[in-house]
Amino acid sequence: MRKIRISSQHRLFLLLSVNLSLSLSLCLCRMMQRWHKKRTHFPLLAALIFFVFIVCSILYNERSIQQIHQNLDHHVDDSLKKTSVPESTTVPPNYSLPVVLDRFSTCRSTVKYSGRKAGKIVHRPELGHQRGIEESCDFFSGKWVFDNTSHPLYNESDCPYMSDQLACHKHGRPDLGYQYWRWQPRNCNLKRWNVTEMWEKLRGKRLMFVGDSLNRGQWISMICLLQSIIPADKRSISPNAALTVFRAEEYNATVEFLWAPLLVESNSDDPVNHRLDERIMRPDSVLKHASQWEQADILVFNTYLWWRQGPVKLLWSSETNGICEEIDGLGGMELAMEAWASWVASNVNPLKKRVFFVTTSPTHLWSREWEPRSEGNCYNEKTLIIDEAYWGSGSDLPTMRMVEKVLSNLSSKVSVINITQLTEYRKDGHPSIYRKFWETLSPEQLSNPASYSDCIHWCLPGVPDVWNELLFQFL
Repeated sequence: MRKIRISSQHRLFLLLSVNLSLSLSLCLCRMMQRWHKKRTHFPLLAALIFFVFIVCSILYNERSIQQIHQNLDHHVDDSLKKTSVPESTTVPPNYSLPVVLDRFSTCRSTVKYSGRKAGKIVHRPELGHQRGIEESCDFFSGKWVFDNTSHPLYNESDCPYMSDQLACHKHGRPDLGYQYWRWQPRNCNLKRWNVTEMWEKLRGKRLMFVGDSLNRGQWISMICLLQSIIPADKRSISPNAALTVFRAEEYNATVEFLWAPLLVESNSDDPVNHRLDERIMRPDSVLKHASQWEQADILVFNTYLWWRQGPVKLLWSSETNGICEEIDGLGGMELAMEAWASWVASNVNPLKKRVFFVTTSPTHLWSREWEPRSEGNCYNEKTLIIDEAYWGSGSDLPTMRMVEKVLSNLSSKVSVINITQLTEYRKDGHPSIYRKFWETLSPEQLSNPASYSDCIHWCLPGVPDVWNELLFQFL
């Protein structure tokens, strides 16, 4: 039997218990002396019971302390197992357990990127399969058609899950034309949206969107499209967190959003407090996020805009001294995409799990790109771009080529939803100034609406609904 070691704190506790018992015994003796002087008879049975109580208390305290130590030893053993440090390993003096990155993480120092790679994608295309969506029609090539009969697919005010960042009419947008456009592929038709059919596709399943705020907008669009036929007492949504879940009891299904803007672990993984001067990521670790998404049946990923905000810092999982490497945004995105693709290649069976990747969502930050010699952005835009060959700087071609290269190694494991070209035409669809702004706007900004216009996200109902119609088409 293993000998129990008692800490100094518990020894002190035991000593106090013994002292207390001795004090009570002394007190008892003095009382008996006084009672004897008064010639009163002290009940011997009561004294005996009192003495037995004191002895039992001491024994109980000792056994309790032993039990606490047994529990602590068991807990420590489990913790050591989780670190996976072999007994034969010589732990260096500066060894420290890996720390999850958060918004308080910093680099001790920074060096240039060494060219290190997280690992290669091991998957090879299966014979007879093509990467992407196998369809005879190119659903991503076509035009927008004004249709105020079938669109919008829902009303902004009827969706209780609408975001104030995307509710443009609620926040004062006077024109509603942006809600009435339907995407028409060139040589075929999209399947008409059917909410009941979509729920049947999702019955007993988890649909999860993973990415940044643009993917969150697509998730909000999806639950607005789906929620109308679910009774209020049969649906629920979890509080806003890194993983937010909409649940429909009747279909035993969930539609979820996981905040993971860089796909890999980073110090920007807080869904609210992620505006940081220094962006740090672990380019070789998707495990933190994969532990959340690996059980989903249908996964919809995106990542892009966060890589266009300057260089990023790399903190490799094996680095214990806090030394970071610095790399440009495109290089960092490629490392993250490769780590994500390696997970997909190793863990996804396309017969059991559907994985989609949504391409670049364009921005419309400079009106000179569609209207030469103008100085503005998406503010006050109410019409579409009609030039089918239009391509703005908000869609970076080198980034798209890199994404294409990474995805080309995944064969049938990932289906690509190419929203980029069709979304380029929609300079009218952004919130602009018609959204809730959490920061206080200065008088200078208010006097120049273009200076604070949101030309990145999308009004709802609107463009993201079409992205979900495409997803519906391919499920």
